[in-house]
Amino acid sequence: MLPNETDVLVVGAGPVGLATAVTLAQRGITATVVDQAAEGANTSRAAVIHAHTLEELDRIGVAETLVRQGVRAPRFTIRDRDRTLVPVRFDDLPTRFPYALMVSQAVTEAVLLDRLTQLGGRVLRPHQVLGLTVDGEGAKVDFADGATCRARYVVGADGMHSAVRKHAGIGFGDAGTAGESFTLADIRVDSDLPRDEVVLFFSGTGMVVWAPLPGDVVRIVAAVDDAPEVPDVAYIQALLDARGPARRRSVVRDVVWGSRFRVHHRVADRFRAGPVLLAGDAGHVHSPAGGQGMNLGLHDAIALGETLAAVLSGEPESMLDDYAAARRPIAQEVVTFANRLTRLATAPAPARPVRNTILAGLSALPVFRRKLAWRLSGLVYR
Repeated sequence: MLPNETDVLVVGAGPVGLATAVTLAQRGITATVVDQAAEGANTSRAAVIHAHTLEELDRIGVAETLVRQGVRAPRFTIRDRDRTLVPVRFDDLPTRFPYALMVSQAVTEAVLLDRLTQLGGRVLRPHQVLGLTVDGEGAKVDFADGATCRARYVVGADGMHSAVRKHAGIGFGDAGTAGESFTLADIRVDSDLPRDEVVLFFSGTGMVVWAPLPGDVVRIVAAVDDAPEVPDVAYIQALLDARGPARRRSVVRDVVWGSRFRVHHRVADRFRAGPVLLAGDAGHVHSPAGGQGMNLGLHDAIALGETLAAVLSGEPESMLDDYAAARRPIAQEVVTFANRLTRLATAPAPARPVRNTILAGLSALPVFRRKLAWRLSGLVYR
């Protein structure tokens, strides 16, 4: 049952909301976690956890469990069909986790939920936010079933269409654009492409990402003009034929799961409005290029959980302003980085030879490759 009062109300039980609650629980604070869905999602969606994120997740007791269930990818490569433009190595980075961990978001959520349960927490479902009123003592949140809950602090971890952000009156960039269209599919495929490497393919018709997952499954993500609701074998095969390797054809055997989504490049105008704080996609969204989205959100979550725990233990409330002031510029930087990768991948035909020549030249420089590895891995934000 939803309590009438709570210190922290976390809205959204995806990875970001769960990580916030786990961080609080480790410090002896039980947050009230709600989600509008009747049950947790079991689809894969976000699929990569980078090195610095694993370092942070290790602090809340879940990294090793995730590593046991994922595929380690010590390399990331940018290619134009068969030509390697930029090879990036993670295996020589100064970290306990010198790789990108490929693991389904459903697994990430399940591991975080198990950890929360171990610490005495739980998720209350389904509870849809209908309104939020701020006063001098915190906020009152109204739900669709008629319930209300007063909270000293409300965490909006409810995604791009965040009800918390909207009801708190926080702007979210230009809402008038349609955004970029992407297709997503988890497939079984016969291919010579590596099963321990993430590949971002550039081509004349657009970008496609090859990302290995556990269970002999490969994640395919591609920017397309009009993605089908559920991509089939023929559709994904055509994408790989047009954008993937040309010399040796990869043959799609089965689509395990597929979907479509649209992505905007936006950052919330602020990450704090009184007792309301944003984390994850509620505060920033961008292209999946570079696999930064969920990673950025998990960093938000752990930083916010630690800050809230400190404030609730008697530290100055101004620490919440420090959280907002620190996280928003990082979000802007990551969104810019993902946007640049997407623009490089979708450069118009006349510019592609120049782009390829420049990237190949830069990739010959060890300092360039290392900087890119630090950026992708998130270690630059240590």
